[in-house]
Amino acid sequence: MRMLVTGGAGFIGSHFVRSVLGGAYPGLEGSQVTVLDKLTYAGNRANLASVWDNPGLRFVRGDICDAELVAQLTPGHDVIVNFAAESHVDRSIAGGAEFVLTNVLGTQNLLQAALISGVQTFLQVSTDEVYGSIDQGSWPETDPLLPNSPYSASKASADLFVRAYFSTHGLDVRTTRCSNNYGPFQYPEKVIPLFITNLMDGKKVPLYGDGLNRRDWLHIDDHCRGIAAVLDKGAPGEIYNIGGGTEITNRQLTELLLDACGVGEEMIQYVQDRKGHDRRYSVDITKIRGIGYEPQVRFSDGLADVVGWYRENEAWWRPLKGAL
Repeated sequence: MRMLVTGGAGFIGSHFVRSVLGGAYPGLEGSQVTVLDKLTYAGNRANLASVWDNPGLRFVRGDICDAELVAQLTPGHDVIVNFAAESHVDRSIAGGAEFVLTNVLGTQNLLQAALISGVQTFLQVSTDEVYGSIDQGSWPETDPLLPNSPYSASKASADLFVRAYFSTHGLDVRTTRCSNNYGPFQYPEKVIPLFITNLMDGKKVPLYGDGLNRRDWLHIDDHCRGIAAVLDKGAPGEIYNIGGGTEITNRQLTELLLDACGVGEEMIQYVQDRKGHDRRYSVDITKIRGIGYEPQVRFSDGLADVVGWYRENEAWWRPLKGAL
């Protein structure tokens, strides 16, 4: 299989690429992978260092908003997996234009190129944030899209373009919507690596509002296994939620990180809540369980491993954090 992976030098995309080239996923063994990545602040060649010399990898630096480049690159690929996205909510609140360009226009460019080039399957990597906020229960894939941030609005718009290419053109599209990811190589603006690296430097951690916003945490390895399952056994036109099965408040998460780093609550700095901050996310994963997915990484184990990874890989994150 020849696979075009956009955003493949980012946090989630690079994990998927490393795993595919390592033969981790049934049905995707022996795949040839082309990575297309703009190498913005969140894209990093170092994330692919372990597979850089793999003969199955081709790297192209470029932007999914460049329709000419995308049209030239797409022919000959069987599958496109679109990880490329602007994804940080706080940045989208400061200004949403880049999110519209990359997440909406970029996705449409890829869809059009896939259609013209005869790509067999297009997989859109989306987010549970497109559903908005839910007080009780969990979202099934059929729930309406009610995004509350410019970031989630741009991802919801992209999801609708994906659906339109299936309905209008019959393109085999599949969409995954994941809960909050964590794992190694995550850019240190995100909450878990931000808090870990702050505590390593003796700095306080900024906790929004009352800290009672709830999230379901999904280890990067489970997320990428879910994506691989949808590629292998998913159905055209379908949407699959991917969750980790551990729902806790941001305050509880902070306490776990404080304990793991050997410090107390004096290291918490409560800050003004984020505008439009969704109170709770929760996805129903019944559907993806039907094709064999089940989260495997216990949150306690995964979090301990991540804390250890950032302790041991300061040379990776220190230059990135200096740019924040």
